[in-house]
Amino acid sequence: MWIGMDSPIQKYSLTIKRHRTSISLEEPFYEALVEVAREKGKTLPELIGEIDQKKRRSGLSSAIRIYVLNHYRQKIRLPEDQVFSERKA
Repeated sequence: MWIGMDSPIQKYSLTIKRHRTSISLEEPFYEALVEVAREKGKTLPELIGEIDQKKRRSGLSSAIRIYVLNHYRQKIRLPEDQVFSERKA
């Protein structure tokens, strides 16, 4: 996994439910997203489609970052009030 604070944002193009879209993520977030999809036994478009359906006001790229952060926070069992929510943003 890449570690650093100056990771440039990369644009990734994909198809979700027959709809072409793109996301802009820093490499560490993209790598973590791939890991999460693999852990859940889903393809990347499947997982991103689920995140897209559940997102509220934020853009898809922001919703993905929040999802990834919450996934790893839950793995280390942080209290629920410390897990980010789009509704709090």
